Amino acid sequence: MTDRRQEIAVNLARVEERIAAACAAAGRKRDEVTLIVVTKTYPASDVRTLAELGVRHVAENRDQDAAPKAAECADLALSWHFVGQLQTNKVRSVVGYADVVQSVDRARLVTALSKEAERSGRELGCLIQVALDAGVSGRGERGGVGPGGVGELADLVAASPGLRLDGLMTVAPLTGEYAGRQLEAFGRLMDLSTDLRRAHPAANMVSAGMSADLEQAVAAGATHVRVGTAVLGVRPGLG
Repeated sequence: MTDRRQEIAVNLARVEERIAAACAAAGRKRDEVTLIVVTKTYPASDVRTLAELGVRHVAENRDQDAAPKAAECADLALSWHFVGQLQTNKVRSVVGYADVVQSVDRARLVTALSKEAERSGRELGCLIQVALDAGVSGRGERGGVGPGGVGELADLVAASPGLRLDGLMTVAPLTGEYAGRQLEAFGRLMDLSTDLRRAHPAANMVSAGMSADLEQAVAAGATHVRVGTAVLGVRPGLG
């Protein structure tokens, strides 16, 4: 076993232990929470190692990095999640490899995704990215739509050919009333998920929590956690 493979295996085991402990503390079954490993900035060789170690879901946030990596790993049985802010000029490329886009936050993006999904004959899973720091603009610092815009955007996704409404996603906000209050932030997301499922019962995916706050996300009820650094480490020279 190479040093890098050993490092990833040890880190992955630690994260699995954290998720299992968080599930136990919340009275949840371990299989209720899916780990998505965020592989941004890491090479395709790491993605292969993750697949060999049993990981089935990986995430990327920049198309220019993700597209070649996904192509290089096309033989692997992986689900690719796009989690970054997505510009419409990148939609054709992203639809080519992504199984789920977790950062759907505006009508124009929904229209572009639907057009490309139909053109390529694919069904694309979509999560509405919720900005819990949204101000008067209705937008968050790191993308997303404010809570008040979730219902309308969800209805649009559900009605768009080639798209499947899977649920909601959020990033713990750095500003606003939920800053530093991850458990409350993720609890708010769960409330929004409950509201969403009244109209769209199948949209039950809730993606929340990262390396530093996955426990709070599991406690709140998240179905998916997105973990990068805790599994793959901090790459030198990256801010």
